[in-house]
Amino acid sequence: MKLPANSIELVHGEGQPEHVIIWLHGLGASSNDFPPIVPELGLDPKRAIQFIFPQAPDRAITINGGMRMPGWYDIKGMSIEDKQDAVGMAESQAMVDDIIQAQITAGIASENIILAGFSQGGAVTYFAGVRSEFKLGGLLALSTYLPFLEDTESAQKEANKQTPIFASHGTHDPVVPLSLGRSSVDALAALGYDIRWQTYPMEHQVAMEQIIEIGKWINSVFNAD
Repeated sequence: MKLPANSIELVHGEGQPEHVIIWLHGLGASSNDFPPIVPELGLDPKRAIQFIFPQAPDRAITINGGMRMPGWYDIKGMSIEDKQDAVGMAESQAMVDDIIQAQITAGIASENIILAGFSQGGAVTYFAGVRSEFKLGGLLALSTYLPFLEDTESAQKEANKQTPIFASHGTHDPVVPLSLGRSSVDALAALGYDIRWQTYPMEHQVAMEQIIEIGKWINSVFNAD
């Protein structure tokens, strides 16, 4: 599979990668957003990890007056969970599935793949992760929420019911309310998912303390395979 234009790939560690992290950026951002934190994660230098940072397509965002910008789906209502874009979300899910399938075809075990995302990218991570037919190594959801929450129980697949999830959020987030992030975590926990929840004293962003914890979580996930 050919990645979307302007996507970024890089390798951490030594040797031929047997582990992959697919990391989705937020609305209006780009694939350049998260590569700089890779050296700060404190990952095992002896484990080669392929990082894939896809670039979202430009699309009209209703809440922003129809302005075109990189986005995984449209936001049509005043609240991000209102009037959700089922078509855009399905398109992004299909893209994620295609990337995962390409890694499997290249010889990577699906259990060695982590799907990660920030804000809109995190919403796609939740949505695609619980619906994926592929057994993944983990889901990393940053400053985000679970879209189409009411459909999750009927749409979920068994493959990832036991997959570890690390969700984190800023206590002062003005974009994705903390309460929305928390209710999403509670909903997944009620469905039996193995989900860890962590908050940090920040807004809609990432912080060094959080980055360090993410790295520890990634190491634990990949050490368990």
